[in-house]
Amino acid sequence: MITTPAFKDRKFAVLGLARSGLSAVRALVAGGAEVLAWDNDEAARIKVADIATIADPLLTDLTGYTAIVVSPGIPINRHPIADKAKAAGIPLIGDIELFAMARPNLPSHRVVGITGTNGKSTTTALVHHVLESAEIPVRMGGNIGLPILSQEPLPAGGIYVLELSSYQIDITHSLACDAAALINLSPDHLDRYDGYEAYMASKARLFEMQTGKEFAVFGKGDADTERVYNDVLARRGAEWVILADPQSVSGQAEWPSLQGPHNLQNIAVAIAILESLGLTEVQWRPAMRSFKGLAHRMEVVAERNGVLFVNDSKATNAASTAPALAAYPRVHWIVGGLPKTDNLDECVPNFGHVVKAYTIGEAGPLFYELLSPYMPVERSEMMGAAVHSAAAQAQPGDVIMLSPACASFDQFKDFEARGDAFRAIVEAL
Repeated sequence: MITTPAFKDRKFAVLGLARSGLSAVRALVAGGAEVLAWDNDEAARIKVADIATIADPLLTDLTGYTAIVVSPGIPINRHPIADKAKAAGIPLIGDIELFAMARPNLPSHRVVGITGTNGKSTTTALVHHVLESAEIPVRMGGNIGLPILSQEPLPAGGIYVLELSSYQIDITHSLACDAAALINLSPDHLDRYDGYEAYMASKARLFEMQTGKEFAVFGKGDADTERVYNDVLARRGAEWVILADPQSVSGQAEWPSLQGPHNLQNIAVAIAILESLGLTEVQWRPAMRSFKGLAHRMEVVAERNGVLFVNDSKATNAASTAPALAAYPRVHWIVGGLPKTDNLDECVPNFGHVVKAYTIGEAGPLFYELLSPYMPVERSEMMGAAVHSAAAQAQPGDVIMLSPACASFDQFKDFEARGDAFRAIVEAL
């Protein structure tokens, strides 16, 4: 694991004992810290009962504590732990901030931080894949894969590649990334922020934590991202600030797992990051072809009678679904779940690619009304019915795609479970 002597003889409270919280407790204890830990789930508490004091920080005197480490899933805009921390005069932090605290004691290394509303996971995995292909020591973590603290430290010269959600950035205060990237911006997670401007400001904090002598990379494609780019450019200068233009990329047709206009933007940002780290086209171009993509993100799960079945369960908002629709000319679109908004406006320009829509989940009735003026729509309610119906109607050359534009929590525990269910239904065909 990653730890540091900087934790020694300090006191930390850890609230939330899922993967990142569990790794935080273990790293803190290994570094010599005294840890108080809590989770509402008794089974989670049992996992650390032998190394931490089990008590609810909301009911504990936190005088003398260094920080409260909270899970990114805890809504600090409305959870009482925020008031508790403020009253105690101690910061709320996350496992990424603990990693930042550990950096001075790690072998010489660099850190890449990647954020944005959509495309973070693909871009992070792509950068990791290219670095690995170039035989550079690399670890991937943050909002993807294993918690970074639970991984082995890299040898000198290694690179940590972190996907960072706004929730994680909110509880990170000193992570100066050697290359930080903002892919794009659109309204999302607004239940956690006081409006869209506050959500944008959260993302922009990734660049405020840099000292000014590190690279800042921005995707080109939306006005809000370019606004942040212009602000950072004015402060830092063109030597350190890069606007990654998708139109400058050639060869996308040769990279099977990176199709669609959204992936063109992801590729452009990834290339800019990689070249800022010193890689050349000779290193990154061959690795694009061998990239396998991510589960649940434009994942081709099967081909049957000339029909592709594509699992895009990770598309939990309309802005994420829109480029998926644009990637194929004839789509049978399975859409719905727990809606985040009352519209599908971002998808409208690509409605011409939809042969038929099949609405599922809680959003089904709303989406049926929204889509009926534009395309044939079938009210399927359940995913199994949608897949079977689409499979019966699709012609060779068509694509049957789950791209829900919704959260999953009406019928599934998370988007992974939803994507796994789609894959199982397709395999049963």
